[in-house]
Amino acid sequence: MLDHIGLEVSDLARSARFYDALFSRLGVRRIHESQAAIAYGSHEPRFWIVQRDRAPGPGFGHVAIRAAGRVAVDAAHAAALGAGGQDDGAPGLRPQYGPRYYAAYVLDPDGLRIEVVAGGH
Repeated sequence: MLDHIGLEVSDLARSARFYDALFSRLGVRRIHESQAAIAYGSHEPRFWIVQRDRAPGPGFGHVAIRAAGRVAVDAAHAAALGAGGQDDGAPGLRPQYGPRYYAAYVLDPDGLRIEVVAGGH
């Protein structure tokens, strides 16, 4: 259903360090890079960060990124924290979403909420 997701960021280089760290633990890489935008994916650009002339608005909701398993969730969470993210929910089971739903939440450098999830609903 979705073709891609784009988030507006205030500092492209700072956000790139965060997303490079997070995505590197999930097998996702940079697919596109320009002066104002970077896109990540495995084969095609699916997740974009874009710097515009306006500030992003934290608290919009969140983007959930699928991980291959619990170890990948844990590694992505740790990498994101090491790259300037803030913890917004440590890795763990979230039984309210399903018996196998394992996720972690981080806030990116602009305060946008990112979920990394393994398991299913």
